[in-house]
Amino acid sequence: MVEFTHIEGDRIRMVDISTKGDIPREALATGRIYLKEETLHVIEDGKVTKGNVLVTAQVAAILAVKQTAALIPLCHQIPISTVDVRFLIEEGFIEANVTVRSTGRTGVEMEALVGVSTALLTIWDMVKSAEKDAQGQYPSTSISGIRVVEKRKG
Repeated sequence: MVEFTHIEGDRIRMVDISTKGDIPREALATGRIYLKEETLHVIEDGKVTKGNVLVTAQVAAILAVKQTAALIPLCHQIPISTVDVRFLIEEGFIEANVTVRSTGRTGVEMEALVGVSTALLTIWDMVKSAEKDAQGQYPSTSISGIRVVEKRKG
């Protein structure tokens, strides 16, 4: 067990971006959810009980991007210009790719990462009944590879 103690003089603060200028910024993040082949077929066929998995995950990702500053304590609120969410279904997994663009004083990497994470978690939530084994566990379901692929500014 790790114990945390307060150290006198420690403080948490946001980075001061007041002297930075507004410039175009973009970030692309990716991640994968590994699912049973049967589950992937049900998603592709549009027969998931809860509804259209990828459309729901797309909307969830966009909403999450817009709420990043409320979820990550030291992130700045930034104006989001656009969010592009794309999915690639491959053998054994779905890859989510989220691109976020803004014109502002700080980057959009965290927004893209939050979008990808939320998209993948939404997929899991929508198919969890199909992924459970007889004991109610998820032996073949996992999320991994969440990362920033690229960021640009200027």
